[in-house]
Amino acid sequence: MSAPATAARPAPPPAVRVTPVAPRRRRARLLRWAGVALLSLMAVFFLLPIYVMLITGLKSFEEVSLATMWRLPTGIYFDNFAAAFRALRPNLLNSLALTVPAAVGSAVLGSFNGYVLSKWRFRGSQTLFTLLLFGMFIPYQSILIPLVQFMQTINLYGGIPGLILVHIVYGIPITTLIFRNYYASVPTELVEASRIDGADMFRIYRHIMLPLSPPAFAVVLIWQFTNIWNEFLFAIVLTRPASWPVTVALNNLAGSQIVEWNVQMSGALLAALPTLAVYVLLGRYFVRGLMAGAMKG
Repeated sequence: MSAPATAARPAPPPAVRVTPVAPRRRRARLLRWAGVALLSLMAVFFLLPIYVMLITGLKSFEEVSLATMWRLPTGIYFDNFAAAFRALRPNLLNSLALTVPAAVGSAVLGSFNGYVLSKWRFRGSQTLFTLLLFGMFIPYQSILIPLVQFMQTINLYGGIPGLILVHIVYGIPITTLIFRNYYASVPTELVEASRIDGADMFRIYRHIMLPLSPPAFAVVLIWQFTNIWNEFLFAIVLTRPASWPVTVALNNLAGSQIVEWNVQMSGALLAALPTLAVYVLLGRYFVRGLMAGAMKG
C-alpha cells in the first residue's frame, strides 16, 4: 500500500491592519472641534445684521454714521424703540390679525388635503397632487394683475380679509406636501380598521389623524407664520394704508428728507422679534416635526 498523501497546510489568513485607538479618537475630536468652529463662524456671520440693528437702535441720531457703524453706542437711547413702536403699533396689530388666521387656515386645509391624498387614493389623485405642487413654483409677480382684478370683483381688495384669503390659497401647496409626507408614515392599517368599524372619512380624520398631527402642525404653523409675517409684495399691492402690515409700514417709516436710521433700525428689530421668538421658542418642535415625517413605516 502506498503511503497516505500528506494533508496540505491551510494558508495563513491575511494580516488585518488595526488602526490604533488613540489616533482615531484624536481624529474624531479634531473633526468635532472643526465642525463646532465652522458652525460658530456661520452663527456669527448670520447674527451680524442683528448686532448692527441693535447697536444702531440704541444710538443717538448724531452717532449714526457708516464710519461708526460697528462701534458700541456711547449712551443707551430707548426713545428710538418707543418712537418706532408708536409709529408701527397699528401695523403690528394688522400683521398679527393677518398672520394667525392665514397660518391656521392654510394648515387646516393642507392637513385635510394631505390626509385625503395619502390615505384615500382615487383615480387621478397623483395628477391632482402634482398640479397642486405647481402652485409652489408660480412667481408672485406673474399673477399680480389678475389677482388684483379678482380681489376687486369679490370686494375683498384693500383689506386684511382679502390678504388672508390670498395667503391661505398660496400656502395650500406647501402645507399639503408637508402633511402628505407626514401622513404617509402613519400605518394604513389604522385607516382600514376604522373603515371596517364603520367610520367615514371625516371621523377617521378627526379621531385618528388629528391626534397624530401635532408635529406636522408645528412645522407648518412655524413655516407659514414666518413667511406670511415677512411677506411684502402681496401686502403692498393688495392693501390700503390703513391695512398695511408691518413690513410695508417699515418701508415707509423713513422720512422724505432725513432718514433717522436709529429709529429705522429699532423698527426693523421690533418687526423681526415675533419671528425670532417663534424660532427660539419653537425651533426644536420644527426640527422634530420635520424628522417625524422623514421616514415611512
